[in-house]
Amino acid sequence: MKRPLVITDCDEVLLYMVSHFRDWLAEAEGVTFAMGSSDFANAMRRTDSGEPVPQPEIWTLLNRFFDDQMHRQTPVRGAVNAINALREHANVVVLTNLMDFRQEARTRQLLEHGLDLRVFTNQGPKGPALKAILEEYAPSRAAFIDDLAQHHDSVSEIAPNVSRLHLCAEPLIAPHIACAHKAGHAHARIDDWEGAVPWLLTQLHQYEERQDT
Repeated sequence: MKRPLVITDCDEVLLYMVSHFRDWLAEAEGVTFAMGSSDFANAMRRTDSGEPVPQPEIWTLLNRFFDDQMHRQTPVRGAVNAINALREHANVVVLTNLMDFRQEARTRQLLEHGLDLRVFTNQGPKGPALKAILEEYAPSRAAFIDDLAQHHDSVSEIAPNVSRLHLCAEPLIAPHIACAHKAGHAHARIDDWEGAVPWLLTQLHQYEERQDT
């Protein structure tokens, strides 16, 4: 019988990103990042003038961070142990919204933190990419973890039988982002791995129990 499969996002799920991005902006770019709402664009302002950073420049800064500053990123509390625990019960892969040429860098980055995982890169909604992963692995059961509500929406439309967990471990943004669980696109919202692992294992074990009956 095929093993279950866990498909997880990386930034703010496995590795902290926004807090390190904020620190780099302040140190090197003269930009203050203050997340007080769900409006990511208006959270970035010139430190000296208070003027918002134009949208095209925001993307430039994000790309520069992922080009040169990924070494700053640190593991989310409990993530490494959580993934190791899940791998005893399921295959685990990463589905991350980075450009394809950064796939090797992300794989190395995770390996340096003790996470030897296959990485799939994607741009845009994650539903189609997840569908392709499911077709390759043909798992007995699958769970999807992501910090952004729009990806749960996409997955819920394309693969409704996948268990969907909304997890955002970064306290800077967790209170401000839309909740996929409240919107009905995720089955649960748990923002820490201590609570997430039991929930995920329950999803896997429920399937195993049905197979045994």
